[in-house]
Amino acid sequence: MKKAFSDEDLIKNLSLYYLNRHLKKKPIEKYHRKIDESPLHDREKYKKKAEILLLNSFMHHFPEVQFENLTCESPDFIAKLNDKKIGIELTEVINHLEMKKVESSLNKIFRQTEILLEQEDTTKYRGVYFLEFYPHIKLDSLEHQEEIIQNIYKSIKKGKPFGVVKSVRKSFHRRNVFITHEYNMSLFDELCSEKILELIEKKNEKFPYYDSSVDECWLVIVSDMNSLASRYTFIQDKEHLNEVKSPFHKIFHLENMCGNITSIK
Repeated sequence: MKKAFSDEDLIKNLSLYYLNRHLKKKPIEKYHRKIDESPLHDREKYKKKAEILLLNSFMHHFPEVQFENLTCESPDFIAKLNDKKIGIELTEVINHLEMKKVESSLNKIFRQTEILLEQEDTTKYRGVYFLEFYPHIKLDSLEHQEEIIQNIYKSIKKGKPFGVVKSVRKSFHRRNVFITHEYNMSLFDELCSEKILELIEKKNEKFPYYDSSVDECWLVIVSDMNSLASRYTFIQDKEHLNEVKSPFHKIFHLENMCGNITSIK
């Protein structure tokens, strides 16, 4: 049975960050090695590596931070900053719940198409391909999914859209074939501040169970802008975030494309 995740998935995420020229390469690689050396199950190692990637923008805003414990659970990480022991709880805010399932299915289709192209000629097709699809593509059956795979395969081979593919754009990459979604802000609307407040409330309930040995505990809420389900254009009713009440010492919202940060508390 194929694993639900793979090293290739993580490499692909890293590559997208490289393209954004935002990745703090040395610390990320160091932290990934530390996670690999830990006794965690492979599934947990993958989860932790993906979380560290989401915290990349956080490292730009707090370059002095040094992660000391990468494999704890409550909170997700323990770091050192200005001689203080800081617990960092990370959570992703999903802006488009209805897109989550669609995106998951498309990502599986992307992986299968990447394998096809690499098996045929990795050197010829290596690169990052940004795809946009016509609306209402059907993912409800293996037959439809296979049709989409063939449409993507032909679009990349021909260098122009075919079938359900509305547009295809290629960027250079020196290693493998990577297929992802086109970044198109016009498709997305506001992120409702209520979703952020609901997340904070859920985390507040778990606060008593976090490691009490830390000096401070911070909550970092991330919008993963490399994901269709997490993207947003702006935060609606942002002023409502000023009303938040929480035992967390600091609360931030980050978006990982441009690295914008909002201090909520």
